[in-house]
Amino acid sequence: MSARPNLLLESLRVPIFPLNTVLFPGGLLPLRVFEARYMDMTRECLKRNEPFGVCLIQQGSEVGAPAVPEGVGCLAKIQECDMQQQGILNLKTRGSQRFRILERQTNTQGLISADVELIAPDASVAVPEEFAACARLLEMVVLDQGKPIFAEPHAFDDAAWVGYRLTEILPVPLLAKQKLLELTEAPRADRQPREALHPAAISRKPRPRRR
Repeated sequence: MSARPNLLLESLRVPIFPLNTVLFPGGLLPLRVFEARYMDMTRECLKRNEPFGVCLIQQGSEVGAPAVPEGVGCLAKIQECDMQQQGILNLKTRGSQRFRILERQTNTQGLISADVELIAPDASVAVPEEFAACARLLEMVVLDQGKPIFAEPHAFDDAAWVGYRLTEILPVPLLAKQKLLELTEAPRADRQPREALHPAAISRKPRPRRR
């Protein structure tokens, strides 16, 4: 029997925000929203206290015509929202659960919405001894920063958390980040630090992230 059904929890419909970035569970993502379609999306999400989906762009761009998103993304929960400049919303969001797109539609405004199936949260697995130094590196990064760069609580003893956070701060190509996000097999958590630190994964710079 395939293990895949055990990794899926439920399905729902969410608006999709295609970006030149990969959001991971527990990751922080600040956004500046100014297009009408995403301003409306933000208002609806705040009104209903619901997340939206962040997907890496497979084809197209962030602004203008609707982009084609990758098939796996991460839900983003709005934590803070303010408008310091007229017509521009500043959002602070946090990644929650991964999802897989089943079917998507685009409305007349160019906003994509999709029926998605949620992927079960990562199992808690200890950091393999060979990557203990990675966890210590993250601890040093946190202590060295003057402001928080990771959402609390920190989980330096959890392989999935360490793998995600390493991938966020290292110059890992976007497609390699996407591959990590899509991993769903049982040993996934053990592979995260390995995937993040693979020489091929850090040999190229990622595309610029929207600000």
